[in-house]
Amino acid sequence: MATAAHTLRPLPELSPAVSEWVNSVRELTQPRAIHWCEGSEAEARELTALLLARGELKTLNAEQFPGCHLYRSAPNDVARVEHLTYICTRSQEDAGPNNNWMDPQQAHARMRELFRGCMRERTLYVIPYCMGPIDSPLSRCGVEITDSPYVVINMLIMTRAGRAALERIAREDSFVRGLHSIGELDPERRFIMHFPEELAIESYGSGYGGNALLGKKCHALRLQDPRGETHYLACAFPSACGKTNLAMLIPPASLPGWRVYTVGDDIAWLHPGADGRLWAINPEAGYFGVVPGTNPQTNRNAYEMIRRDTLFTNVGLTADNQPWWEGLSSGVPVLDWQGRPYDPVRGPAAHPNSRFTVSARRNPSYSPHAEDARGVPISALVFGGRRREVAPLVYEARDWQHGVLVGASLASETTAAATGQVGVTRRDPMAMKPFCGYNFGDYWQHWLEVGARLARPPRIYHVNWFRRDANGKYLWPGFGENLRVLAWMLERCAGRAGASDSAIGRLPLPADLDLRGLDLAPQALAALLAVDPTLWRKEVADLREYLGGYGRHLPRALLAELDGTERRLG
Repeated sequence: MATAAHTLRPLPELSPAVSEWVNSVRELTQPRAIHWCEGSEAEARELTALLLARGELKTLNAEQFPGCHLYRSAPNDVARVEHLTYICTRSQEDAGPNNNWMDPQQAHARMRELFRGCMRERTLYVIPYCMGPIDSPLSRCGVEITDSPYVVINMLIMTRAGRAALERIAREDSFVRGLHSIGELDPERRFIMHFPEELAIESYGSGYGGNALLGKKCHALRLQDPRGETHYLACAFPSACGKTNLAMLIPPASLPGWRVYTVGDDIAWLHPGADGRLWAINPEAGYFGVVPGTNPQTNRNAYEMIRRDTLFTNVGLTADNQPWWEGLSSGVPVLDWQGRPYDPVRGPAAHPNSRFTVSARRNPSYSPHAEDARGVPISALVFGGRRREVAPLVYEARDWQHGVLVGASLASETTAAATGQVGVTRRDPMAMKPFCGYNFGDYWQHWLEVGARLARPPRIYHVNWFRRDANGKYLWPGFGENLRVLAWMLERCAGRAGASDSAIGRLPLPADLDLRGLDLAPQALAALLAVDPTLWRKEVADLREYLGGYGRHLPRALLAELDGTERRLG
C-alpha cells in the first residue's frame, strides 16, 4: 500500500547524523537555501527548468532528440584532474606511489578555507544516494552536498537517489560524506581530497562529472550463447578503450544464436560468494559515457539509447539544434562545444571527452538482472588496454595468481578523459589508477587473498582491440566482431576450446576462433596473435621497474610470476 505523501517524514528528520553534518556544512559554506533531494521525476523536471531559465541548459531538437538537453562546461573544466586529486591518509605509505598524498590535517585546513562562504547566494543541495540496488547487501550509500544543480541532475540519473537511500542510511547509520562546490571554476583553486579513513570526499573548483559526481569516485556484461548457456563477464578497461561498446555489443549476423545483455558499462563491485564463485553488482543506475565515435556502426544500442531523455555535455550543435559529435556520418555542426561558430581550425566540434548521461533502463540490451540484490556470478575477468603493439589480441592467464599480474601490468595509451598529454603509454592496473584510494601493492595482495578463497575462480584474460600494422592500420575490426574473442573465452571456461602455451599466457590457436563471415587475412590473424620476445623482454623490464616502486608493499607472488614470464621469454 502506498503511503500518502503528506504522511511522509521530512527528509531532514530521517537521519540525525546526516542532518548534523548538513548543518555543519551550512555554517561553513553559508548558502542562501538548502534543498533535500527526494529523487522524484518532478524534482528532476524542476531542476531542469531552473537550468533552462538560467541559460545553463539548452533544449535540443524535440522531434529528433525528445527530452534531451545540452550543457556546456567551462572550457578549462572538461576532464578528470588526477594531478590535483589527493589521498589523505595518516601514513603516506598507505596511499602508495600510485597516488598523490597529503596529510589529512593539512588537507582539511586547505579545503576549509576554500569552502568557507563559497555557497553564498547559492542553494545547497543534499543528495542521499545508493550505489547499487537499494535492497542489495552489496550496495553502499552516501550523501553528496553540492551547489550545482547540474550535478544533482546527473546524480539522479547515475544513482538510486532520494528518500529510499536516506531511509537506508538511517537504518545502517553509515554513509560516505561527499562535499562538493563548483567554487570559482579556477584551475588554481581546484582540488579533490579523499579521506578513506574517514569515509569522506571533498571536491572544490570543478563541475566536470568525473570530479563532481562523487559516487563514481569495470564493467559488467552478460552473454547467452547458442546453447542457451548464460555467462557474466566483468571487464576492466581504461577510459575510451571500448568499455561502453563492449557492454552494449551487438552480435554480428555471421554468429547466429548469440544474445548480449548489459548489466553495466563502467563499474563492477566484486564479492566472493558462499558457493565459491565471484559475484558482482553494477552500483550505477545510469551511463556517463564518452560521445565521440558513437554511431549506428560502432554501437547501435548506445546510439539509440541516447536519442531520448539524455543530458549531453560539451557536444557540438547543428543548425536545427541536434547534438553533433565526431564519428557521425550525417549532419553538419554550426556551433562547437563552447558555443562558438564551428571552425575546424580551432579543433573538433565536440570536445574529445564530451559525455552523455542517461538512465541504464534506456539501453535496448538492459538486463533485468542488473537489479538482482545478490548480484550475478562471474565466469571470466577481462582486462583490456590500448596498445599499438606488444599485447596480442587476446591471451589467458595461467591461473589466478598469474591473472593478478596480468591485471597489475595493464597499460594503455592515454586519451582525453584525463587532463594531460594524449597518446602516452601509462600503467593503469586493473583500470583503477584514477579510483584506487590506497597503495596498489596492498590492492594486489587483496586480489591474491580473495582468489585463494574462491573454490571456482573465474578465468582471467587480457585483450587488445587496438593492435596496428606497420602502416598504422588496425588489424582487428573490433565492435561486434569482438564477440568472436569472447566466445573463445567462454568455450575455454566450459572446457571446450583449445589454446597454445606462450611465454605470456595461453593464446587461441587460429582454428579456435570462429571467423565465419569475417574477412581477415591469415597474415593479419598471425600478427594479432604474435608474441614478440624482444618487445616482451622490454615490457617485462619496464614492468619490473614499475612494480619495484611499491617496495615492501609489493606481493612477492607477483615478482615470482614476473620471473617466470622472463624465464619463458628466454
